[in-house]
Parts: sequence; structure tokens; C-alpha cells
Amino acid sequence: MTQKTVEAHKALGTSGLKVSPLCLGGNVFGWTCDEAASFAVLDAYVEGGGNFIDTADVYSRWVPGNKGGESETILGKWLTSRRARDRVVIATKVGAQTERGTGLGREHILASVEDSLRRLQVDTIDLYYAHYEDPKTPPEETMAAFDSLVRSGKVRALAASNHTPQRLTESLEASRRGGLARYTVLQPEYNLVSRSAFEGTVRDLCEREGLSVVPYYGLASGFLTGKYRKGQPTPPSPRAAGVLKKHDNARGWGVLEAMDQVSKRHGASLAQVALAWLGAQRTVVAPIASATSPEQVRDLLGAFRLRLGEEDLRALEVASSREA
Repeated sequence: MTQKTVEAHKALGTSGLKVSPLCLGGNVFGWTCDEAASFAVLDAYVEGGGNFIDTADVYSRWVPGNKGGESETILGKWLTSRRARDRVVIATKVGAQTERGTGLGREHILASVEDSLRRLQVDTIDLYYAHYEDPKTPPEETMAAFDSLVRSGKVRALAASNHTPQRLTESLEASRRGGLARYTVLQPEYNLVSRSAFEGTVRDLCEREGLSVVPYYGLASGFLTGKYRKGQPTPPSPRAAGVLKKHDNARGWGVLEAMDQVSKRHGASLAQVALAWLGAQRTVVAPIASATSPEQVRDLLGAFRLRLGEEDLRALEVASSREA
């Protein structure tokens, strides 16, 4: 029997769902991971004790020749071939630009959910995200559409991603006024080198409203794994230029230096340190990280055996709080 590296699952807010402390990102499926590689990653994740998988209807439309939905399709094939539906929590999203359209209007949501259900080969989506806020659609319309999906059993719980505090508040208030299903989870960008947009107003709102947080870019698109180093050749990656544009600065390299010290103290990888730091933050239930090989999956899952001490957290706090 495979030794599981993830222990207890956590409650995901008021959703009724229980998830592992690492959410596996499906953005690479159909992009840097073909079907066979994606299956190997998914197998390793579940064998290691993971049960929470994140995708979206738009993944991976940016790849030449793709139409969007490739990630959902691969995941659906894996779920069916492995008969794994009852062992995993599936999250997907609506609202980004697809061939069907964009936004959070009622008609678009109701049509898009059917596409996702078909591609995923499931009857119910566990967690359905509003991928981006839609200023053109009243929140009352959006939440009523989502509520109808929950009532029909096509969706279990609702979540939001890439929402401003104002729009998130308006959506929660619309649900309260109408007696509608509400968002229970927020998915913001949040990691050791991208903190300011979440900490403060947004985190306070999540605490006040009881929203669980599932951060994306937990590894800053690979920067926090240590693959990028100051003064060294840039590794081949379709993300490299964008990553360095954001993090090639004093704060970025300072964070890596602090992470190196924590890594040496614990005999842990930098990815494990980055995810363990996220797991220690208020409101965070399960950071999202992607992998392209079983070896990477096993390394990521090992983050949740790592317990950072006060000295570790203080060093990371100081480094990540400095000016860029």
C-alpha cells in the first residue's frame, strides 16, 4: 500500500467539503502536461493522500490549436478511467473568455456549467468558481444563477476568484438579501512574494464572512521553487519572462535567500517551505500548486509534514515585507 504523505483533511469553510491541505492545480493539463503525463501526476497526487483538484473551463485555451476545456477533458477521462469520482473534490470555474463567451450573466453560467459537466464526465461539480468578477452583470443575477445550480444538484458549493473586496461584498450581500447560496471560498493570488493585494482588507473580509482561502500561484509560477537564481541563466520555461518581470527585484531574491536558510534547517525543498508558509497563514485552507511529474507531486505533498517554527516564520516575514 502506498504511504500517504497528507494526513487530515480540512473543512472548506461552510461548504460541507473536506479537502487535503494541498490543492492540485490543473492549469498544466493540456499545456505543459499531455494526457499521459497528466494521468501520472493525478495518480501520484491521489496515492499521496490528495483529494482536491482545481481546473477551469478556459484551461488551456492559450495554447495554439486549443479551444479551451482541455484540462477539464483530461481530468474527466482520468476520473472515469480510475473510477475516482468519489475520492476527489473537483473545482472548476466560469467567467473567463471562452468560445462560448465571457462573464457571469445567467445564460452564460447555465450554458457553461453543462459544458464543464460534460467534459468532466460528472453529474455534480463540487466547487464552482466565478473566475473573474463581471462589472456588467448585477451580482443579484449572478448569484441567482449560481443558486439555481446548487438547488438543482449540479453544483455543491460556490466560490469566487479574482474579485475586488467591493464586488465580493456586493455578491455576499446579494445572496443574503435573496436567501441565495453564497460564496464560501475565495481564490486570490497569494504567496511569499505577492502578499499586499490579499493581506489587509481582503483577508479581513474573509475572516469576517467565514470564507476559506485557496490561494493560487502558491509557488509564484515556479519562482519560489528556486529554479530561478540571481545572475544565473534563465531556465527554459514558457512562463520565465513573466516570472522574472514580476520577481527579479530585491524582495524576490531576498525571499529566496531566507527560504534557503529555512530549507537547510529542516532538510526541506524550497517548494515545501513556500507551501508550509502559506498553510500557516490565517484563513488559508489549501494552497494551489501545479506539477508536471510524479516526483514533483511527492515533493509538494511533503510540505504538509513540515512545521515552521517562530524563527522560520519571522525570517520569511522580514524578507517578504521589504520593498521590491
